[in-house]
Amino acid sequence: MTSEPNGRVLRTALGHDLVLSRTFRAPLEDVWASVTDSDRTARWFGPWEGEPGAGQTIKVRMSYEEQQPTMEMRIDACEPPRRLALSSTDESGDWRMELLLAHADGITELQLVHHLDSTGAVGEIGPGWEYYLDMLTASRDNTPQPSFDDYYPAMKPHYEALVGTLS
Repeated sequence: MTSEPNGRVLRTALGHDLVLSRTFRAPLEDVWASVTDSDRTARWFGPWEGEPGAGQTIKVRMSYEEQQPTMEMRIDACEPPRRLALSSTDESGDWRMELLLAHADGITELQLVHHLDSTGAVGEIGPGWEYYLDMLTASRDNTPQPSFDDYYPAMKPHYEALVGTLS
């Protein structure tokens, strides 16, 4: 698991992207299953139900959040085993993200790209994704789950500083 934040904020033609990555010594298809199979997502994020596929809407139970809320997520693109794009709207706003996978020399890299509507909340969003990606790592390695208290607020200054460098 990561002890230091590794996220970056990049300026794009449409605004800004928050990009975080993890690598796994595993086949591409196995990592893909970790982020798309409901039984496996339940181990680190939460289970989902519904009909999978681009254009479909699924319901995801966020098992590691207070009160385990359920949220609807639209599958904007599903290109197994390399790209999954999802979007959702909740009281915090619009969430648009992609999971991008690449494989070389026995290593699969997973990039989570969160397309930001604004950079104002990146100090909260970045540590949250660091936590969830480390939850994914722990679930794959069968190691103890991390504590969110190790991520927030400790990583908040890192992410806020990234935004400061964009000016």
